[in-house]
Amino acid sequence: MERFILDNLLKWKNSHYRKPLILKGVRQVGKTWILKEFGKRYYENTAYFNFDENEEYKQFFETTKDVNRILQNLMLVSGEKIVPEKTLIIFDEIQDCPKVINAMKYFCENAPQYHIACAGSLLGIALAKPSSFPVGKVNFMQIDPMTFKEFLIANGDENLVKYLDSINTIEPIPDAFFNPLYEKLKMYYITGGMPESVLMWTEARDVSAMQDALSGIINAYERDFAKHPDTHEFPKISMIWKSIPSQLAKENKKFLYKVVKEGARAREYEDALQWLVDARLVHKVYRSSAPRLPIAAYDDLSAFKLYLVDVGLLRRLAQLAPTAFGDGNRLFTEFKGALTENYVLQTLTTQFEVTPRYWSQANPPYEVDFLIQRENDIFPIEVKSEDNTTSRSLKKFKELFPDQVKLRARFSLDNLKLDDDLLNIPLFMADYTDQLIGFALEQKKTSISL
Repeated sequence: MERFILDNLLKWKNSHYRKPLILKGVRQVGKTWILKEFGKRYYENTAYFNFDENEEYKQFFETTKDVNRILQNLMLVSGEKIVPEKTLIIFDEIQDCPKVINAMKYFCENAPQYHIACAGSLLGIALAKPSSFPVGKVNFMQIDPMTFKEFLIANGDENLVKYLDSINTIEPIPDAFFNPLYEKLKMYYITGGMPESVLMWTEARDVSAMQDALSGIINAYERDFAKHPDTHEFPKISMIWKSIPSQLAKENKKFLYKVVKEGARAREYEDALQWLVDARLVHKVYRSSAPRLPIAAYDDLSAFKLYLVDVGLLRRLAQLAPTAFGDGNRLFTEFKGALTENYVLQTLTTQFEVTPRYWSQANPPYEVDFLIQRENDIFPIEVKSEDNTTSRSLKKFKELFPDQVKLRARFSLDNLKLDDDLLNIPLFMADYTDQLIGFALEQKKTSISL
């Protein structure tokens, strides 16, 4: 499968400021595969060390901080060949190996000629612990589930990707492209972006195997909950996780602890919730009181929404059957459009450095689904999965913050168009949001000067 993160890995390889790399990502998102594929494509050879399969490797890091001795021992015990600059060294499953993580400091300082990439499940948890960590001595990279664009390539639809890549202005998409893209997006809602699930569909067209793959991933995540150091937190993590479809099925998708358990209080569950956030199994989106910078200064920490790492996992966790694929727009509108919101949030987090927020007011009720920061501007975004695309809340938002709103954006099943300052983006073009906002701003500027 083609993964665009390979471009970022190549930039890391060629950088004069390269440091040992830590690749973060949830279990079964493809970390090991991508590093091995990267090594195969761009290095003479790859030396792979798995600290879960070979726990004895950890000893080499416990007895010395001399990186040359460490590498010599690893080569002797494994038979792997390591040549500076020409070998990609992969340390896998390092989440339970603090000495290995700490050793990256010495590789950075004393042996920069070695190209080292580390990976592991629940690394976000390990890195959140207040242990001896090589601050400033490593590069970080995040691998997320496959995007819709990557899904299209895996599905053999390169022609559709080439067309989308060729768009450089805001004008309607012809039906010959619009209709198949709309149908493929339904498929993506079913499979999600986890590589195993995508593989079961794109290669075998096996819905049952795809369902089993998603169930297996969810079961693996739920087994990981038991790895919280405090055993009392395990059932709380599980209850929060299983409540997410119910949370998103509400009209107001704000996270409520009472949906997890009647009478539950924030202070009882906040550690469990933070575990899920650190593991990056969920995205936490805070309510913002105003579209101003720095965006974090306007967070309402008591109000937030939770979304899953992947839309396919959300569908499976919600036990929504793949047969909804054939029922018109049902897949987009099912349980208050939660799949659509999750999909949009999923793609926004890969395009913009700052985590999106949302905005709402209670009386009268208005809500803008997401606020994104693009450079030093904040843009309100509404997600419409129903046929009714009237944007009451976007209109109200512009009235309240006229000086801060350069452009409003709406995701829907309608075609690509710019209506004054309202940009409508077809849902299947969510991966191109950053570019499309750029085109729309340029188009607006041109029309004003004319």
